[in-house]
Amino acid sequence: MGNNLLQGKKGIIFGALDDQSIAWKVAERCVEEGAEIVLTNAPVALRFGGIHELGEKLNAKVIAADATSNEDLENLMDQSMETFGGKMDFILHSIGMSLNVRKKREYNDINYDWMHKTFDISAMSFHRVMQMAMKKDAMNEWGSILALTYIAAQRVFPDYNEMAESKSLLESFARSFGYHWAKAKKVRVNTISQSPTMTTAGSGVKGFEEFFSYSDKMSPLGNASAGACADYCVSLFSDLTRYVTMQNLYHDGGFSNMGMAPEILNLK
Repeated sequence: MGNNLLQGKKGIIFGALDDQSIAWKVAERCVEEGAEIVLTNAPVALRFGGIHELGEKLNAKVIAADATSNEDLENLMDQSMETFGGKMDFILHSIGMSLNVRKKREYNDINYDWMHKTFDISAMSFHRVMQMAMKKDAMNEWGSILALTYIAAQRVFPDYNEMAESKSLLESFARSFGYHWAKAKKVRVNTISQSPTMTTAGSGVKGFEEFFSYSDKMSPLGNASAGACADYCVSLFSDLTRYVTMQNLYHDGGFSNMGMAPEILNLK
């Protein structure tokens, strides 16, 4: 049951694929808290995912948009504002894909054309979304823009491949563009560094199940779930966090501050 934290607010959710995805959970929680949303994903994802089912459930319009296409993003902003009857208050960027990971190319034998595609889809798209929203004057004052990231931006996780650099770039965009958004419209921009999460995308990484278990033991509170991440996103979309901006916020049960956990060494 919601608390009307987002009553009257409107926003776009990028990246909902199926009921395992974080963006799916965020969409549900935003509507539960009183928001009106537009759902969007790449055309191919719309064909293979369940986003239309989610749209019907939440009474949300679904608009296809390739986040690497300026033309698609311009159309998305125009259609969304037409749907809302005005500007929006929040945006969630939950997009990430690596062909090198999918095709099992090792980090030291990487395909650079695929790497460029990874950066475009997983990081540059965040800049594109923010730039288009600014050019279209699509955000209300004191709005909130979020992107999902991972601690591999700061630490080495060998099988995460060049997605690690993508997340580093994503976080840098949040800081740099966050300044410009704050000065222009008092809009805040943040990234959430989430625990390993059992999603369709996450489970595609080599050794994910083993690492999920390791992270759960290393984190004093255990891994944060997709539902808990959705709650955190709602708080950052709400007016309760108006002065939080340009931050990378860890939502990982304490993993990011741990050095050693006795549980991992079977000491407890």
